[in-house]
Amino acid sequence: MWKFLKNRGPGAIVTAAFIGPGTLTVCTIAGVEFGYELLWALIVSIFATIVLQEMAARLGLVSQKGLTTVIRQEITHPIFKVAALLLIVSAIVIGNTAYEAGNISGSALGLGTLLDKNGVVGAFGININLLSIIVGTIAFVLLFVGSYKVIQKLLTILVVIMSATFLITAILSKPDIVLILKGMLIPNLDKGKLLTAMALVGTTVVPYNLFLHAALISQRWNTPSDLAEVRLDTYFAIICGGIVSIAIVICGAQVQGQSVTNAAGLALGLEPVLGSYAKYFMAIGLFAAGITSAITAPLAAAYVACGCMNWSTEMKSTKFRLVWAFVLGVGIIVSSMSISLIDIIRFAQIANGILLPVIAIFLVWIMNKQNVLGDFVNSKKQNTLATLIILFTLFLGIKSIVNVWVKIFA
Repeated sequence: MWKFLKNRGPGAIVTAAFIGPGTLTVCTIAGVEFGYELLWALIVSIFATIVLQEMAARLGLVSQKGLTTVIRQEITHPIFKVAALLLIVSAIVIGNTAYEAGNISGSALGLGTLLDKNGVVGAFGININLLSIIVGTIAFVLLFVGSYKVIQKLLTILVVIMSATFLITAILSKPDIVLILKGMLIPNLDKGKLLTAMALVGTTVVPYNLFLHAALISQRWNTPSDLAEVRLDTYFAIICGGIVSIAIVICGAQVQGQSVTNAAGLALGLEPVLGSYAKYFMAIGLFAAGITSAITAPLAAAYVACGCMNWSTEMKSTKFRLVWAFVLGVGIIVSSMSISLIDIIRFAQIANGILLPVIAIFLVWIMNKQNVLGDFVNSKKQNTLATLIILFTLFLGIKSIVNVWVKIFA
């Protein structure tokens, strides 16, 4: 098993990216508020992630370029090019900057629970969370080292720890298997559940992962003959990540109806099931989820920004480092000020779900260009699946917007 895990590639980084504090928060809320009724949204999301990430990985393998670079090269009309790149930069770089505070705060919360310290000290009339600064410093050092192999191996270990933690917790909670299967197989589109379903899609099929995956593939593989290995790496990692998300919903469902708003609060609700060990299970999972996403969000932002600006995407280049340092720095500052980020995280996941079909359209367009992929363009089956995913996410996104609009102006 260790040999198998050691030979994995960027798939582990993709999983590390989408299983962050945002996923923990949204999945926990879904379980607490609706039990197993929204598991179908996760199943659809996992399937959609496999389809779209396979395309991104295939693009990176065959072209040896990132998605942003290919989009910039393939859009020839200057106005369309500027509009497309501005959309991508604003969505990914600004969005990831907002996410980063949540990633660092989540990891700091997990670390604080493990150490029985809140890490908050007073300075200059404001409260500063030292644990957030510690987590941010760890992420900074790992990114500054600039070694893909070091980052990939560390994230693989953390993903394994995180996966084991939540799976064991879910199993020990002794869930109702029949209700789980019902929640997975029977879609529930009740308008009261729609925004949470949209958030589950947005937290699993993460738009920035499409850019990150394509950019990282060339660090591990460089010939189309490696496609089978690339696909195995992608499928294995995403399915593992999906199982973790399902396990978090199951944990949340065990305390349905209680006042739980995040993964840390979930530990208190699980104490009757897991005893005093509940908080340690959740703390380890939360720390691992936070630190992995705190590394991948700035990394993805740097690949996108540098690809759009035609700068070097070499991890040790100055401009690449400046981009991720900006994203990480803002995240550390906001997180260290101990601002509550639950609503921001939830809103960001919904926004992600609405943005997804736009990014997916760009990806599918590129995946059908013979001059980029040659014989590795999308098949009719792949295009059909991608089209269905785009239509589904558009449907959910439009319904979510209409639902919010009605609530505002009712």
